[in-house]
Amino acid sequence: MTLQQPTTQSTTQSTAQRTAQRTTQRSSRVLVVWCADWPVAVALAAEDKPRHLPAAVFGGAAGAHLVQACNASAREFGVRRGMRRRDAQARCPELLVLAADEARDARAFEEVLAALERLRPGVMPLRPGLVALRSPARYYGGEPEAGAAIAEAVVSLGVWDVRVGIADELFTAEQAARTAALQETYVVEAGGSARFLRRLPVSVLDDPDAVSLLQRLGLPTLGHLADLPGTDVRARFGPQADWIRRVVHGGGVRPVAGRTPPPDLTCEVSFEPPLVSAETVCFSAKQTAERFVAQLGERQLVCTEVRIEVETEGAVGVASERRWLHPRWFGAGDLVDRLHWQLVGTLRAGDVRAAVTTVRLAPEVVMPESVHADGLWGGTDARVERGVARVQGMLGHEAVVAPVLQGGRSPADRQAFRPWGDRAEALRDRSLPWPGSIPPPAPCRVFAEPRPAEVLDAAGRPVAVLPRGGVSGEPARFRVGEREGWQPVAAWAGPWPVTELWWETDGGRQVARFQLVGVDGRAWLVTYDSSGDGADRWVTEAAYD
Repeated sequence: MTLQQPTTQSTTQSTAQRTAQRTTQRSSRVLVVWCADWPVAVALAAEDKPRHLPAAVFGGAAGAHLVQACNASAREFGVRRGMRRRDAQARCPELLVLAADEARDARAFEEVLAALERLRPGVMPLRPGLVALRSPARYYGGEPEAGAAIAEAVVSLGVWDVRVGIADELFTAEQAARTAALQETYVVEAGGSARFLRRLPVSVLDDPDAVSLLQRLGLPTLGHLADLPGTDVRARFGPQADWIRRVVHGGGVRPVAGRTPPPDLTCEVSFEPPLVSAETVCFSAKQTAERFVAQLGERQLVCTEVRIEVETEGAVGVASERRWLHPRWFGAGDLVDRLHWQLVGTLRAGDVRAAVTTVRLAPEVVMPESVHADGLWGGTDARVERGVARVQGMLGHEAVVAPVLQGGRSPADRQAFRPWGDRAEALRDRSLPWPGSIPPPAPCRVFAEPRPAEVLDAAGRPVAVLPRGGVSGEPARFRVGEREGWQPVAAWAGPWPVTELWWETDGGRQVARFQLVGVDGRAWLVTYDSSGDGADRWVTEAAYD
């Protein structure tokens, strides 16, 4: 007995250690929630389109014509990420073309993050549509049960395509989520990450060049990559491939760092008894508007887009809701003005038929105050901003627009109009070469509708642009409008020919632009338009005043 006592004690200790180790492993397991094709789902919801339609999101700036994301319906036709727009539309003519908006995707994903934080605090958003958290398996009685509860919470928000993966560390859990079926959970057993990862294709690497090189070298899976020497992998395929190789070997573990939930910046005020006058409601909501601005100021933030909700007596839900934008940022007076205009407009329209019980101010877009700090010479007059916002409140948000500069060949193409207060997005890149564009300086006036023009040579014959870009004769006289008289040409430059929409069946549109200076000193931008149907004509696009 004296010899068996230590053995029993050591056996008990080793059993306790193994149990504690399993408990520690179980408690530190990672759960990843993947909302597949999130940018496409959010864009379809924003445009109120059915989610079963084939759709793709195309990026902005230099990637304006490349597929950033597409849904399953589009992939059935062969549409893939990185594909050019015309190639994607050639494979799927019914493809819905959607614009990328990272801010919109992030705002929509906040609702998912808030729902997950109610179930398990400490979520770690990786990007819109992908989030990680520590597995709450002990609370729900098992990992499949925890995944089912998480998926149910996300589906209740209207997110249909959700998948859950659970593993020992983050990268494996993400790949497990991508392997899972629709609204299902894929569980990688404890200690089984290496076996699971080794059979995955190298295409899971987010590096197209490294993937292409590995496939051409005959290394199709992560297992083949893991069998290579570490120094060679890092030197030949880059740091990401080397990190994944270490993950397969049990290293490179990335911990789940839970985020700090954002503060609730929404402010509201309730009225008891309810108020029936718009002026009384605005006066009573003034302190709430000041508190709204003050709490943003304490965090060195400003609000550029706000949602104002009005609840009324006897109504179910929100009786009046409107999003307001500001070209700079909202102050307390701006918020009260918008509330008044909203109340007056909805009362006249008949949307609000009862006394007001609650007014709620919810920030939609907040930014650091340094971004919108006044410049050295000031900015737009506050009275102008209030007047413009009031016109928008009466006539609609699109009633007042402001021009912004974008890339393009003609002066008209370089203009884009955005509603006053909106941030300019999805603009053509000005840094691209734009062959056929006119050199600086840019014209001062661009006509909304080009004016008819005539250009003659010294013999009085109309000047024409030849197919190879030459001219039939040097411009000698011109007239830039029906009300303008003829005048001699003092100087001219050009042509700058360009063929637009050449891939269309009708041959597209061929134009050549000239700069003409008259003897009176005025300069004009005139264009020879050859549409290919014999209707060649001269027009005046802009003036250099």
